[in-house]
Amino acid sequence: MGEGMSNLKVYNSYTRQKEEFIPITPHHVGMYVCGPTVSGESHLGHARGFITFDVIYRYLLHLGYKVRYVRNITDAGHFEEEGREAEDKIAKKAVIEKLEPMELVQKYTNLFHWAMRRFNNLDPSIEPTATGHIVEQINMIQEIIKAGYGYTVNGSVYFDVKKYAEKYPYGKLSGRRLDELLETTRDLESQEEKRNRQDFALWKSAPPGHIMRWSSPWGEGFPGWHIECSAMSTKYLGTRFDIHGGGMDLLFPHHESEIAQSMICNHEVAARYWIHNNMITINGKKMGKSYNNVIRLTDMFSGNSPLLSQAYHPMTIRFFILQTQYRSTLDFGNEALQAAEKGLRRLWDAYQELLKMKTDPAKMVNDPIENQFNTLCRELDDFMNDDFNTAKVLANMFQLVSHINSFRSGELEKTTLSAETLHYVQSQFTTYLEDVLGLQDETPKDSSAKLQGIMNLLIEIRREAKAKKDYQTSDRIRKQLMEIGISLKDEKDGRVSFNME
Repeated sequence: MGEGMSNLKVYNSYTRQKEEFIPITPHHVGMYVCGPTVSGESHLGHARGFITFDVIYRYLLHLGYKVRYVRNITDAGHFEEEGREAEDKIAKKAVIEKLEPMELVQKYTNLFHWAMRRFNNLDPSIEPTATGHIVEQINMIQEIIKAGYGYTVNGSVYFDVKKYAEKYPYGKLSGRRLDELLETTRDLESQEEKRNRQDFALWKSAPPGHIMRWSSPWGEGFPGWHIECSAMSTKYLGTRFDIHGGGMDLLFPHHESEIAQSMICNHEVAARYWIHNNMITINGKKMGKSYNNVIRLTDMFSGNSPLLSQAYHPMTIRFFILQTQYRSTLDFGNEALQAAEKGLRRLWDAYQELLKMKTDPAKMVNDPIENQFNTLCRELDDFMNDDFNTAKVLANMFQLVSHINSFRSGELEKTTLSAETLHYVQSQFTTYLEDVLGLQDETPKDSSAKLQGIMNLLIEIRREAKAKKDYQTSDRIRKQLMEIGISLKDEKDGRVSFNME
């Protein structure tokens, strides 16, 4: 077991306290994270969750664990029991866009994978799809019915929450009581079919014309949202695994319902540790369609949104997200993103300088500075072991940056670091900046003074063409640059910026 394995503590949403992380199987970790619903593009709020669990995955690997990371793709939509329309979102949108449902699914799955690569997220070990596991979901529903906790009405199957709560603590994860659920359950389609208002669908009968449908013992239909994760996590990680992760918005009803389903089929709570990242707000408001403040990732990268003052590089967004501990609310604003952009540049420049530093036998070792370097580097491990606190890790790294810059500026010209300390600092900086935090130099490898000069020339030619009302030439320049992955943006002050994908 690698050093630091037994020191890791994680906040468990199920017990509401930090606990020592002890995997079920020594040296191995099973982690399931709820993936995207590919009925549309991922947005900034989704990015926080996937970047958070990428860092958790990276840190577990760093500690020496063999990790099986399972992250699903929800390609059958969310259904009416979640307060959405009874019609499958994917099927409805496919009609609007005149695409086959699976064509739409593939389009948004490809976009999701493209965004994850740009964020430098590692691929999960297994990425199962809901539609690829219909058989497993049907089998699990049959077990729930056999145990007496599922009932069939008009070709649909519902989970009997009230009966379950007589024996098990329904609401333990989310902190909700059953009587509160009775009062807050919304009036929804098919509500009259249920024995109790708080019951949720395991399987829904497909109405005539519904595009996505599968055969089942109860007739043609489609699975409920919650059952897919229970079925896939059990198949790939077993009846009991180490970590179940997702956004805080999934605590209820999704994860609460998963626990209930798995308890009936497997007779134990599915995961030992439940980890949830907090939400992103936009200028203090919750992100949502009702607030008209959802920022898609493609818009973040291109700057094509009225909420954005410029385009932001994926590494800037990743760095911005990691500056806050994952369980705290993170408020988005252009000023904060621009500050993150400058901060990341400062951090990376100092890192490049650190890698060039060498000890000088002709100079004296600066003991106070050396002690500070060693302490700041040792604390990086302590902070990550304290529930993956990337905010404190970065704070320490910026203190290191100040010391590195003091050497670079000549302020400490008469002193040096010992070879041992310098090697340790360089190693820790590389490990945390690149391997654990997953950050990269956001300056494109082919971006140079020559390229900047070429772009300035093209921008000037385009500006002259527009001034002469030669829109054919100006549009051609923009279009051909877009085809090779360079997008132009006309700023409010008349400047033209460009972003390379």
